[in-house]
Amino acid sequence: MTDEVVERYSGLARLAGDGGLPLLREPGGCFGAAAYTAEDDAPEDALRASLGCGNPLAVADLRPGDTVLDLGSGGGLDVLLSARRVGPSGVAYGLDASDDMLALARAGAERAGAANARFLRGRIEEVPLPDGSVDVVISNCVVNLSSDKPRVLAEAFRVLRPGGRLGISDVIAGDGMDPARRAEAERGAGCARGTLTAGEYRARLAAAGFGEIAVTPAGDAGGGLRSAIVQAVKPR
Repeated sequence: MTDEVVERYSGLARLAGDGGLPLLREPGGCFGAAAYTAEDDAPEDALRASLGCGNPLAVADLRPGDTVLDLGSGGGLDVLLSARRVGPSGVAYGLDASDDMLALARAGAERAGAANARFLRGRIEEVPLPDGSVDVVISNCVVNLSSDKPRVLAEAFRVLRPGGRLGISDVIAGDGMDPARRAEAERGAGCARGTLTAGEYRARLAAAGFGEIAVTPAGDAGGGLRSAIVQAVKPR
């Protein structure tokens, strides 16, 4: 992930902390805070900093005692919700390259009393965790920001235990889109380093070693782009 992308999201974190980002709660939507139900009871600044394109927790099948890693955890919303679901016997890690996002996330975790939420500084292409150390990897609209997507997926595979699960929300491109139109749509959606098609996602996950791969289109992201849920399993 480039310094330019990190700085952009650092600025958004500062806005969220000051209440300057709108709370995206469009009824029936799947972007930003709209992807989460009122029952999630998340801190408002974490919801404001939610710049995702879905809710990976809805498909991640988190279980008590799990160790979870959120790639590009931003304001920490998915980490806080994961920490609740895995309970005190589990751990929820958030990884982000922005010091401002990490500060926002840590403050939210402290207010929420989430002792099992832990935040790490680093880039999603180089995860600072040992091999086979987590049960579930999640991510919310971050993989598209990386210019080295195969490396991101390889790192996710590396840190998962055998049988571990991957649940990603991301933006994908439709098959056969005109390259110029696709690039324009990606700029409009903020996908700084481009999107993958469903087929490209499946191919890259398979190349990383994953099985049980599913890419399910969801909401309309505009210009021929869609939000999607991406699921896979590390074979035992």
